[in-house]
Amino acid sequence: MRRWNGWGDDATVATLNADALTMLRELAGAPMASQPPDATLQGFLSRLPASRLPAHPLITTDAGERFKVALGESFHDWLRRRVGALPTVPDGVAFPESSGQVRELLDAAQANNWMVIPFAGGTSVAGHLDCPQSTRPVLSINLTRMNRLLHLDKLSQLATFGAGTAGPLVEAQLRAQGYTLGHFPQSFEYSTVGGWVVTRSSGQQSLRYGRIEQMFAGGRVETPVGTLNIPTFPASSAGPDLREMVLGSEGRFGVLTEVIVRVTPLPEHESFHAIFLPSWDAAEAGVRELVQMKLPLSMLRVSNAVETYTNLAMAGHPKQIALLESYLSMRGCSQGKCLLTLGTTGDKRTSAHALKIARQVLAKQGAVYCGKGMGAKWAENRFKGPYLRNALWENGYSADTIETAVDWPQVKNCMQAMENAARETFAAYGEKCHAFTHLSHLYPQGSSIYSTFVWATAPGGFTPNFERWQNYKAAVSAAIAAHGGTVSHQHGVGRDHAANLPLEKGALGMSALAALCRHFDPQRIMNPGKLLLDSSADETWVS
Repeated sequence: MRRWNGWGDDATVATLNADALTMLRELAGAPMASQPPDATLQGFLSRLPASRLPAHPLITTDAGERFKVALGESFHDWLRRRVGALPTVPDGVAFPESSGQVRELLDAAQANNWMVIPFAGGTSVAGHLDCPQSTRPVLSINLTRMNRLLHLDKLSQLATFGAGTAGPLVEAQLRAQGYTLGHFPQSFEYSTVGGWVVTRSSGQQSLRYGRIEQMFAGGRVETPVGTLNIPTFPASSAGPDLREMVLGSEGRFGVLTEVIVRVTPLPEHESFHAIFLPSWDAAEAGVRELVQMKLPLSMLRVSNAVETYTNLAMAGHPKQIALLESYLSMRGCSQGKCLLTLGTTGDKRTSAHALKIARQVLAKQGAVYCGKGMGAKWAENRFKGPYLRNALWENGYSADTIETAVDWPQVKNCMQAMENAARETFAAYGEKCHAFTHLSHLYPQGSSIYSTFVWATAPGGFTPNFERWQNYKAAVSAAIAAHGGTVSHQHGVGRDHAANLPLEKGALGMSALAALCRHFDPQRIMNPGKLLLDSSADETWVS
């Protein structure tokens, strides 16, 4: 069963070994002497206000269902769940099973001036699900019952899914037919194909399969003013591509109900390999050469020295790690070494050739190849990383991530500026912040930068911890903007990043987005305050 106040299935428990706890004390500071008790679910439910929605056959006003859709997985959401800070909660939840039922719900919302917040996997880390305090009732449309493969065209390799289909169901239904989508974000277990599209998601093997914008071929959107059908073409020069309006739209124009995606036959071979490089500069130069020569690899994921040290400390098995460290040191990879996880996917011959060429290129940078063992372990645990947040909290630590993408000349500078901004913010409170980074998605032009931040949870409940989070996030976001980075590479904008979007889009671009919102949603009922900070006079937002 999915946890109500933490990440993932409650049957999966992450732990921190003694070496990891020692490292955290050194780099993130000592935790509180005693962790205060968590808030209880019943405590939240007993405080929910009554629903303002009338009875409707598709809508439930059950307190438990309303609370489930009120929060995502951002640190702000996490903090509220753990310490008992009650969020604003939708007045009701609908569970449509077809586009027609979504149309019926939107028509009712239009007629009665309800606000609408689409919901599916609930994995947003950017405030996409935040509910405003408003004089208008708020309806959450939960798409998780729209979770089937509706059609598979094997000749064109196009698959049509209900937008609420979660990652495991996408892959299971395709693999039964001999196909894969190949989209594997870390939230894969819960995030959905529709959510991937409307937040412009990227999967771990985007080097082979592409980001979701390369996979998204067409679909159906129910908007407040009508149905938008986007047909599929292999390519078209007929004006601006309407798919681009849907990609990253975050529920502002309507509800994406059906998604047509480009799928691929299951590969003959797949393997992941661990390679160490002696320094960050060597690692960056090596992976940049590989991606710019367009070698057919499926993944390049390079951790900086601090993340490499962190991963080895948290791996357990100290004797084996000590032997590995000794071997690497003899081969020239000691202090400052960086771990590269490299994936090959496809037919056996092409995969073997790609790995051979990659090793030759990386050898020029002093790389030490360590085989498939560590890579197989990474693949086994590829979706378990978020579970560590549960273990960190229980041991007195908070964790958050921030990601961006920049052109190659700014990758190193931006990475360092992001980490330093967080450390300096917490230093002002007399606290430490353990910051580390990896490049998870690489392009000939540049790379994504994905940084993790861990710090000792402050005593005092919601307010001091929320303040620290706001201040560090603002400082890191400013560092990103100063280095020409995007507001978000793979998590979307939501409410958390909306204040920084004008720096990226400019005044004319922002007014164009606002005009699209008005065109599809003239009564301003769709997912208010997300993407654009355009709340109306009757809406307020509380922390």
